[in-house]
Amino acid sequence: MDLAWSDADRAFRDEVLAFLDAELTPDLRAKGRAMTSVYADHATGMAWQKKLHARGWVAPAWPREFGGAGWSVVQRYIWAREAALAGAPPVSPMGIGMCGPVLIGHGTKAQQDRFLPPMLSGEHFWCQGYSEPGSGSDLASLQMSAVEDGDDFVCNGHKLWTTHAHEANWIFCLVRTSREAIPQQGITFLLIDMTTPGVEVKPILMLSGEHIQNDVFFTNVRVPKANVVGRVGEGWTVAKYLMQFERGGSAAAPGLGVRLERLAEIARTPDADGRRLIDAPGYAARLAQAGIDIAALEAIEL
Repeated sequence: MDLAWSDADRAFRDEVLAFLDAELTPDLRAKGRAMTSVYADHATGMAWQKKLHARGWVAPAWPREFGGAGWSVVQRYIWAREAALAGAPPVSPMGIGMCGPVLIGHGTKAQQDRFLPPMLSGEHFWCQGYSEPGSGSDLASLQMSAVEDGDDFVCNGHKLWTTHAHEANWIFCLVRTSREAIPQQGITFLLIDMTTPGVEVKPILMLSGEHIQNDVFFTNVRVPKANVVGRVGEGWTVAKYLMQFERGGSAAAPGLGVRLERLAEIARTPDADGRRLIDAPGYAARLAQAGIDIAALEAIEL
């Protein structure tokens, strides 16, 4: 297997490096490197998204006809690596990384025209409404109901651990539109405006004090049937399609390598008493093992 970059790949890397040097401000770099979550804070993520959108690079994997960069897998890997090494903050994946590909793959032309442009610009900021109390790993047992009423569904239920719901103005939800013998049937993929009457967001604070996740309650929330992605009752199929993008399709090893090196720097730095974490029994071996795991992952991704 030849893993050498081509001349075109190296030219693209130079273009990426020039862009990062010009647009990634010291403040954005500092905030990207100081992240304590897989998500950047909202203001930082949106500031970086604005710069990427202006360049046409905010959606590396989307086809050009939908406003994406249309990059090859090699180009996307180079971007992921160089952005991680430079300390760039990530763009929230809920819209561009998850809901966007679903709309491209399963949405109607009207839905694509309505939702994709503001998703790219950041005018629409998305969150994911999947987990519920008692329906996390066993997602097919979800209970949030959507009952037909004319041209709308009337939604009632409770979504849990909803990341950035307090920042989002749209949510894509799995809801139960019918009850079938097989629980995966009767589930529908629905897009809901978070400003609709009856939507209530309550914070879930982490032990660190950070506010990232939320409870979201729906009480008689009316949602147009036009917001169903795919067919009514076939949302499980749409959700499985989304998982291809939520759990794959990007390069993780470069970012993991950067984080590991930062941990190593911290571990090598003496404290006030001259002690170093790297000298603690077994710590260096654990760092080394993590490095081996990341190298193996990188080989698989390449």
